[in-house]
Amino acid sequence: MANATVATETIRASEAAHFGALAREWWDPKGSSAMLHKLNPVRLGFIRDAVDFHWGGDTAGVRPLAGKRALDIGCGAGLLCEPLARLGAAVTGVDAAAESIAVARDHAAGGGLAIDYRAGELAAQALGRFDLVTSMEVIEHVADKPAFIAELARHLAPGGLMVLSTPNRTPQAKLLLVEAAERIGMVPRGTHHWADFVTPDELLELLADAGLAMGEPMGIAFSPMKGLHLSTGDLSLNYIVTATAQG
Repeated sequence: MANATVATETIRASEAAHFGALAREWWDPKGSSAMLHKLNPVRLGFIRDAVDFHWGGDTAGVRPLAGKRALDIGCGAGLLCEPLARLGAAVTGVDAAAESIAVARDHAAGGGLAIDYRAGELAAQALGRFDLVTSMEVIEHVADKPAFIAELARHLAPGGLMVLSTPNRTPQAKLLLVEAAERIGMVPRGTHHWADFVTPDELLELLADAGLAMGEPMGIAFSPMKGLHLSTGDLSLNYIVTATAQG
């Protein structure tokens, strides 16, 4: 369920090439990114609730991010950037794969959305700080995870909110997200490497080292009755968390 990668010194070039090769199918809900299309509404529901709670906004409002800057790292072809823009944010998306950014720009233009897309290293973009920083299914593709989290933290404005999601390194995730999903074609082969998955305890420590406090993680679970859904108790496959500056 990878979202893409960020081209910093922490990123493997092979990961950028893998996702860049899939760029043209990004917006096809039945293509190689089909799992992301199923996952995205769940992630957006969590983000919307987190935004409303963090800033005490009107839960019925349609543009809770109006007047705020949002940065999506590892944005791929913009699957999360576009709804963030529709929620009112001034959105910047950064991705390692130039092919994905090209598709993202074309798709946003077709929808009349003014999103600032950048291909290349996050640290080289001179983007400043953002009220909301998101990175969905990215950290598991990063070689130097402490450096990656530190870079995200440097782009978070005072009083800002960060949201991260990633697969958990559990036997269940190895069986279902790596072995089964890639075998039956739910995700492209070579997308996931189980040894690179990050547990909630590990992410807690990574964030703390970067001066960030992690909120209570919620699982992104699957059941035949509910499909993909948020869960307070089942973090065995995938989870999503908030992070804010300590103190």
